[in-house]
Amino acid sequence: MLEFKDVTFKYAEDDFYMMKDLNFSVKKGEFVSLIGQSGCGKSTILRLINGLEKPEKGEILIDGKNINTLKDYCAFMPQKDLLFPWRTIEKNLCIPMEIKGVPKKDMHKKCVNVLEEVGLLDYIDKYPKDLSGGMKQRVSFARTILAGSDIMLLDEPFSALDSLTRMDMQEWLLKQWKHFGKTIIFITHDVEEAVFLSDAVYIIQDRPFKDMERVEIPEQYPKSREFLKRPDIVALREELIKKLRNRREEQ
Repeated sequence: MLEFKDVTFKYAEDDFYMMKDLNFSVKKGEFVSLIGQSGCGKSTILRLINGLEKPEKGEILIDGKNINTLKDYCAFMPQKDLLFPWRTIEKNLCIPMEIKGVPKKDMHKKCVNVLEEVGLLDYIDKYPKDLSGGMKQRVSFARTILAGSDIMLLDEPFSALDSLTRMDMQEWLLKQWKHFGKTIIFITHDVEEAVFLSDAVYIIQDRPFKDMERVEIPEQYPKSREFLKRPDIVALREELIKKLRNRREEQ
């Protein structure tokens, strides 16, 4: 569904290239995580996918079409929920639909439907201050769904949550992913989170990088926390950590 073909990119203010001739792909409906050291280029990949940055060379394709020819092909969920405090939950959810010019009567129906799916319908008239951190992220996810795109880009969405809430949100996200059938590209610094959530993990180890090692996660859904205790999964997690540590030592 998504393909990078010989993508080369550097920021104008930098003397070094972030990536050179990068090739990788993501299949339709996959949940893929990107891991690597801070500043290695994970978020840059998302910025290239959503068109906030342009490659110096190469092309990025969605279903075989260059993203420069497409609209509304992906939706972005950042680390912070970015909910407007003066808007109700419903009005916050309406933002992507307002941009698209969706009729008001249709917006309300869509808000009701998605809030029911994420278990927050009772909060439709509340304000962000009335919600916990995890609930705000669920609203942010719902708003991303309402953007109507098949690809969702999630940039460390649970990094600010406490550990228990984070685990709850991971399990919740897997259910939502399977329900809505989206393709998800997920950035995290947490190797265990990547292993638990993903079909596959891409590791960024070099700079500039032209390849990302793809590691398949051997598990079918639904997953439980017991999955993380399996000897083969513990060994896989440790191997991923070792790869990241080796990269840090080389730097």
